Amino acid sequence: MGVVTPGFRGRRRDPSEKLPPGQYLVHDFPVLSAGPTPYVDTDDWTFTVTTETGQRHTWSWRDLMALPQESPTVDLHCVTKWSKLGTSWRGVSLDALLEDVESAADFVLARSYGGYTTNLPLEDLLDGQAWVVHEYDGEPLAPAHGGPARLLVPHLYLWKSAKWVTGLDLLTDDEPGFWEQLGYHEYGDPWREQRYAGD
Repeated sequence: MGVVTPGFRGRRRDPSEKLPPGQYLVHDFPVLSAGPTPYVDTDDWTFTVTTETGQRHTWSWRDLMALPQESPTVDLHCVTKWSKLGTSWRGVSLDALLEDVESAADFVLARSYGGYTTNLPLEDLLDGQAWVVHEYDGEPLAPAHGGPARLLVPHLYLWKSAKWVTGLDLLTDDEPGFWEQLGYHEYGDPWREQRYAGD
């Protein structure tokens, strides 16, 4: 995977901003990655949902663009303690992608180009809570921020919003991802400061 990008030290937060505990506000968009940035051409990009029975549902870039598009505006909270408010995205709801997928799974392992993984409860991807996004602030999503497409799950710490996403494995049992195996919290709720195992 390579060397992990260094984190950031905390700063005083503006008491007028509604931030999760321990977070400070940023106006730029810091880039942190667990390894080199993969560059994936949209002609080669695919997104595959694999059920617990092995059934595969795959979308090409063209397929993704043909699905109903949404434009969520959300706050982001990184485990390294920065928060960025009111970010604007465009992409496809996980509700749309999973609409015709039959599964009895309770968990998901998100997979990325480059080998990164992260685990989530399936219910945290449904009911308008998560998207596969391909635009940020009106522009195609830059590779440094996970382009051509990333998972966006803004109610959890940002490591759960897998950059360069290539698919989801639907699982009946939880399976820790990359950071979770290295001691990060299994769930990652910023409002409960669930940064590390035991928090």
